[in-house]
Amino acid sequence: MHPMPISPAASPTDRLALIEQARRAVLEARDPDAGPRLAPWVARSWRRCLQLGLEPRREVSFDPVSSAQAQRALEASQPLLRAAAPVIRSLARAMAHTRYFAILTDAQGVVIDVNGPIDRHDPSVARIARVGVDLSERAVGTTAIGSALTDLQPVWLHRGEHFFDATSVYSCAGAPIWDPDGQCVGMLDLTGVNVAEQPALKHLVSQSARSIENALALARPHHLLLRMNWPGRVLGDDSDGLIGLDADGNITGLNRPAADMLGVAPGSPAGHASLHFAAPVESLFDTAAVHGGALELPLWSGLRLQVLAQLDRHATRTSAAVAQAVPLKDLETAAIRKAVDDARGNVQEAARALGISRATIYRKLGARGR
Repeated sequence: MHPMPISPAASPTDRLALIEQARRAVLEARDPDAGPRLAPWVARSWRRCLQLGLEPRREVSFDPVSSAQAQRALEASQPLLRAAAPVIRSLARAMAHTRYFAILTDAQGVVIDVNGPIDRHDPSVARIARVGVDLSERAVGTTAIGSALTDLQPVWLHRGEHFFDATSVYSCAGAPIWDPDGQCVGMLDLTGVNVAEQPALKHLVSQSARSIENALALARPHHLLLRMNWPGRVLGDDSDGLIGLDADGNITGLNRPAADMLGVAPGSPAGHASLHFAAPVESLFDTAAVHGGALELPLWSGLRLQVLAQLDRHATRTSAAVAQAVPLKDLETAAIRKAVDDARGNVQEAARALGISRATIYRKLGARGR
């Protein structure tokens, strides 16, 4: 027989009973196949804790790092704290009547901010809702914080899914936060103590982490901001790809949706905009200067994106291209001509790269190619 999965959709009583069966099988009998099947990230975390020599019945001290370490964590996390502040304040409305609160940590699991309905008279709350407390997996076992920072994906854990007996009073959702260079810089956690299970918080924490990532991307210095999405999508929400360019067209930072749209691996340098867009880089600046709406632009992959280019009002582009704006029709023609040249005159190949028909290329260029 296959072990039964522990589903958040089960009744509260059944869910807690199944979690307890899993604890007895895995943490006491050390037989992971004997009990209900755990969520993959919970199972991986329990295995890591056991490999570290941790024991579920051990007391958990929730020790803070040294004052010097805490100060360094706060100083290094200033961009993250500024980006997260308005998002965390808005979470208070979403969780107003749930008794959950928000914890923000750095990439090592050290608490750098807490916010929400924090009951300091509850020892289980007071232990973790403190700046400087080490809530990493090595320190406090399986939590949403340790799992999200290790697996780098949103997670939900309820009561006994935490490793230590002493942490089975908590229920928490967590999501990692990525900076514009594709590095994990921290995580957002939503935690309650002895509260009803709220699996929907996994979605809320994921959306909130994305809002923080977008704020980080927008705060990165840039001359030009590209807001992108697939044709048919409405630009202007947190699903948009965001790319910052310097005055020379180098990508200064991008959020995860933009990296996914361009096929840039996390942590890899994005390089120059010309590596991705099958249109002259100057046209992006010109478009921002003379055109108020979004345009569809081709990628070298053959896909097309709708792109809204916005000049940073605090930056000054020195290129003469802005002063002498090129008509949009000429920009489009230049992009098509470049694609045909790169395809060595093969119009069919250029059409595939641009995602348009051969007839469109002939019509735009006004002459037949090979």
